[in-house]
Order: sequence, then structure tokens, then C-alpha cells
Amino acid sequence: MIRLLALLVLLVSSPALAQGLKAPKDLVRASLVAEPAGVRAGETFWLAVRMAMKPGWHVYWRNPGDSGLPPEVVWTLPAGFSAGAIRWPAPERIPVATLMNYGYEGKAVLLVPVTPPPSLDPASPVRLAAKLSYLVCETECVPGAADLALTLPVARDAVPDPAARDLFARAREALPVPSPWPARLSREGDSLVLNLDAAGLRPETFGKAAFFPYSETALDNAAEQALAVDASGIHLTLTRANPAEPVPATLPGVLTIEQDTGSGPVRRALAIGEEAAPPASSQIPAGAAPAPPAVASDEAPTLLAAALLAFLGGLVLNLMPCVFPVLSIKVLGLVKHAGERPERVRLHGLAYTAGVLASFLLLAGLLIALKGGGAGLGWGFQLQSPVFVAALAYLLLAMGLSLSGAVHLGGRVAGIGDGLTRRAGLEGSFFTGVLATVVATPCTAPFMGTAVGFALTQSAPAALLVFAGLGLGLALPFLLLTLWPAALRLLPRPGAWMDVLKQALAFPVYATVAWLVWVLAQQVGPQGLLAALFGLVLVGFAAWAWERGRDSAALPARAARGLAVLALVGAAAIGLTLGQDRATAAAGMRAEGVEPFSQARLDALLAEGRPVFVNMTAAWCITCQVNERIALSTEAVRAAMRAKGVAYLKGDWTNQNPEITRLLERHGRSGVPLYLLYGGRAEPHVLPQILTEGGVLGWLERIGTERSAAEGISGKG
Repeated sequence: MIRLLALLVLLVSSPALAQGLKAPKDLVRASLVAEPAGVRAGETFWLAVRMAMKPGWHVYWRNPGDSGLPPEVVWTLPAGFSAGAIRWPAPERIPVATLMNYGYEGKAVLLVPVTPPPSLDPASPVRLAAKLSYLVCETECVPGAADLALTLPVARDAVPDPAARDLFARAREALPVPSPWPARLSREGDSLVLNLDAAGLRPETFGKAAFFPYSETALDNAAEQALAVDASGIHLTLTRANPAEPVPATLPGVLTIEQDTGSGPVRRALAIGEEAAPPASSQIPAGAAPAPPAVASDEAPTLLAAALLAFLGGLVLNLMPCVFPVLSIKVLGLVKHAGERPERVRLHGLAYTAGVLASFLLLAGLLIALKGGGAGLGWGFQLQSPVFVAALAYLLLAMGLSLSGAVHLGGRVAGIGDGLTRRAGLEGSFFTGVLATVVATPCTAPFMGTAVGFALTQSAPAALLVFAGLGLGLALPFLLLTLWPAALRLLPRPGAWMDVLKQALAFPVYATVAWLVWVLAQQVGPQGLLAALFGLVLVGFAAWAWERGRDSAALPARAARGLAVLALVGAAAIGLTLGQDRATAAAGMRAEGVEPFSQARLDALLAEGRPVFVNMTAAWCITCQVNERIALSTEAVRAAMRAKGVAYLKGDWTNQNPEITRLLERHGRSGVPLYLLYGGRAEPHVLPQILTEGGVLGWLERIGTERSAAEGISGKG
């Protein structure tokens, strides 16, 4: 059993785990500073989140580059106050080994606008508090957090605080400004060229340049960026992350250029593309709305409510097609034990429950540790690895072959196929719980999304409690069947029908293998898929050779089993190469009238005032595929979107995508599906995880009504 758990760890872990769960205080010193000495009712003012890093350490920009996480601020403000989005200063390129990160060394000042309500009580000072979370890195990374707060009096005039004047002036100087020159993209082979049409420049005055895209998946961050300045303007050559994808129409981001002005080099930061630059003045005009918050203000459940939701989600998981075949096999095994002492049967139920709980807690611990170390992961993260998907397909194929009688696996391989239903070993029950957990991770049942998303924002003990609730829900039906002896008497007596049913249960397992191969087809290219299919052939050959060795003499038996082991080694070697041949589905999505999701594209569409539907999905998410088929791909829904001018963005989380992970986290989710509908209000509607065609049409009609109402109010104004 220890070996099996070690195998699970190896399959789902990454090369580097978190180095710690809390940053030493000397790595980052954080503080909150207000620009005015007092707050005036209805007048937006600025706060600064100031971070000073230990020499050699850095924090991250909004797009962290190849690794890392940007700082996040969660505000606790008085009633009626609202905080806008962070204004990010221009970052630096920070090489770490073979990676390229975008961030800040030494110090960083993040500006945030805050708008008070129209009226304030002059006798009640205003207390502003924030929870700052960050990842600080040298060669290793350490997560950290700081509780920041300050109190300001209510004033008739919001006079700037002289002590903060220089801080805010320098912070504004570090912000990107709109480019004075029009920007366009051109293609040169597999590279992009960012062109700024600026005639009359003196090429000899320009030094280094760097472009920082808002999109986290657009460029090869570590590649060299070659600058050329000529009579037509500025040209920066960029290497694309995936040359197979269509060339983007725009690439919003920040361009930094060093230019000699005669009195020394000056670094200029230019905002390129669709995002508007923040205001340069110290005040926002009264009544102007700040940008939407960086973190959505969805209601978060209490710990007890989250644990209850997780428990209900675990119960529903038993009915999911990825779990039901495994559970059916174990219930079939109970029939053989129906005549045993009730104490022994209860032990099987407890062993199964222990396997489920141990696996859920192990997965939760890994997920918490990896997220703490800077990885952008969520529920089902291991299925973003083609290596893990192939390993699971190999395991289930072996299990199906055993159920079909092609190979007989003894108690030493407890829990696989026949070993689940033969003998009285408790290891079989324990490992069935492990296997049920592994195959449950592609599924997101109702109630699960909110609970797991909440868990991953809490302390480690609280998160483990929620995951334990999820595991208990998954294990409970089988556990109750073993704890209640009367239920066992309702099961039919053992007989020949069991072999027939056991063989029939192999076919849902084979169907799961076929589905996993389809998932691989979304993750890897044709060569990788062919390699995975050859791996399945080797698993089948290993089963055949192993079985032939059972009835042979000593020497032929050893040779046959040696061939079986070599075939399994070959299958494992093939599986380990699958991540090198990645596929892209962007072109196919565009052909369907659906655009690939990027945060920059979402921001651009919202700036245009267009309604937007965002679909966060993954090939391995069964709930997502069902919703796609019965609700989102129907002609009625597509026609309604076209009629209302709704832009459709699809985020594919089949492979790791940090932009999708961040959007999920902003809405309190740790996995897919997530459906967002932006209409006539600042915050999106979060649609249910289980969709129907009628339900989606109703939501589309609702945002049409909201937009009409908003336009009517705007017209009256």
C-alpha cells in the first residue's frame, strides 16, 4: 500500500514543491499609504500599497512571466466605499535559470483608487484595511501575506498629505503612459514584430527595449527581443509561444524603452493596445467610477457551509460516469462477503473510506503546497498532465483486462480488476477508495465548485477539513452499505451471474479508457497520440505475456514475465514523453465563431460595452462536455447570442493556463466549469454549473433587459 501511495504522489507532484508556507518578515516589508490627509465624501482618492523587498528577491507584475503569482489585495472597507483595480508600474525582466519572470526588485508601489459614498459622518474616522498576498522569490519562492490598515479623518477638502507627495509622484512616473505612436503587429516566419510608426527618430539615442504582454500565454517570455529603430519607427521582434495559433490582431501590453535624452538614459514605459492608461492626476473626477475590483466580491461561504457543500458534492460524485464503474465493482465484491461476519464486512467499508479520505487529503495537501509555491493549479490539476492521463488510461486498461478474464492479478496487486473482487484482503478495499478518488477528479459535481474554491483560499487546516468533507461524501454510500447488515441481506446470493456481471463491467471501464484517449487527443499532437496508443498496446501485451507465464514451466514463465515487465517499462517511457507534443484548439474554436479566452480580449470587449459570455472548460471535465452538448452548442442558444451581440470566449483549461487559473480564483473557484455572463452591470452573472438550454436562454434574455435599462438610465442622464 505504501508503494501505491508513493506512485500516486509521483504521478501528481511536480519537480518543485513549496519551500515554506510563510515568508520571513525581512523578505518583504509592506505598508499602506494614503495620498490625502483626510477623506472627502464622494471624491475618489488614491492609496498606495508599498512593498520593499530584501536585496536579491523580487515580487511579480500582473503577468508574472514563466512562473510566479502577482500580488493580490482583498479590501475590507466601510459601507459604501469601493476600491478599483491595481495600477501596475512598468516591470523589469528578471531571469531565473532558464525562465524569464516579470516583476519588481527592490521596491514596488501599487496604486489603487478608492471611492467613498456621497455622504460621510464628519465625527467618524474612516478605517481602511487590506489583506495583501504575494509570492516573493530569489531562486526559491516563498508565499507571504500582510494585514495592512490605516485610519483617515473625514475632511471638508481632501488635501494631499505632504509626507506622501514624493511617494505618489514617483509611483505615477513609473506607470505606463499611452503610446504617442500607433502600434501594429506584423509576422516574420514564426515571430511577431511590434511596430511603432514614429518617423524622424534618431536610432543612436535608443538603447534596450522590452515588451511585457498582458496575456500570459502569448509569447516565449525567455526569448530574446531584438530592437531595431529606423526612419519608419521602432520595431521589436517577439517570439510566439505557439506559432501554430493564428496571428493575433492586437497584443496589448507595456513597452519599455531606454532613450538617451542628452542628460543621461531615461526609461520610458508605453501602454500598447486596447487597455486605457490610468489617469495621471492625483484625483479622479467626482462621480467617475473606478475600475472594477481585482477580486470579485462573490459571497464566500463559512467554513461549516463549505464543508457541507463539499460533503453533498462528494455524494453526487458517486453518480458520475467516471466513478460509478469502480464503485459497482466494489459492490459486486461485497456480494462475496455477504455471508461473512458483520465485523469483517464493516472493516471493508472502513478500509474503503480510509482509502478515499487518505487520497483526498493527499491531493489536497499537494495542491495547497504547490499553490503556495507559486503554481497556478486547481481541482483536477493532475489531469492537465498528459503523463498522468496516459498513466490512468494504462491502469484502467489493465483493470478492464482483468475483469474480462484476460489476465488474473493476485492479491499483491490488490485493487486492480480481479483483485478488487477476490479474496478478503482489506488492501483491495483501501485501494478501491484510492482509485475512486483518482477517477473522480475529472468531475465537478454540483456544490463542489464553491466549496473547493473557498477551501483553497483558507488556511491549510481549514482547506483539509473541506476536502475531508468531500471525501466523506464520496465514501458514505458504500460505508453505509457495510455498516448496515440488513442492507447486505438484500443483495443477491453469490453465483455464476457474478462472473457474467464482472465481465460486463469491463466495458464501462474500456469506455473510460476511450474517453481518456480522447482527452489526450486534446492535449497532445498526432505524434503524441500515436505514442499513447502504442503504450496501450504494450499494456495489453504485458497482460498477455504475464498470463502466458502462469501456466508455463519455470524458465518460460520467467521469460514471459520478463517480457511483460519490459513492455510496461516501454509503456511508461512512452508516457513520460507525451508532454513534448502539445496541441492547440484555437483555430477550431474560431471556426465555430468562438474566440479563445484571454484576459486582454475580455477587457477589450468590456471596454467596448459588448456583452460577453465566458466558458471555462476542459476536455477532461465531463460536466463541461455535457453542458456543451445539451446547452451551449444548440442552434437556439447560438442564435440568441448572435441576436444580442454577445461575444463568446472559451477558456480551455485542458492544459495549464495561468490566465484561466487566475480568473477562476477571482470568482472563488478552483476548477472548471465556470460560466460568466457580462451584461449591463459591472460584475458578471455566475451561471450554475449544470446548464440547460432554457436556463441559458433565460440568462441571455435577462442581460438584454439589464442592458436596455442601463442604456435608458444613461440616456436620461
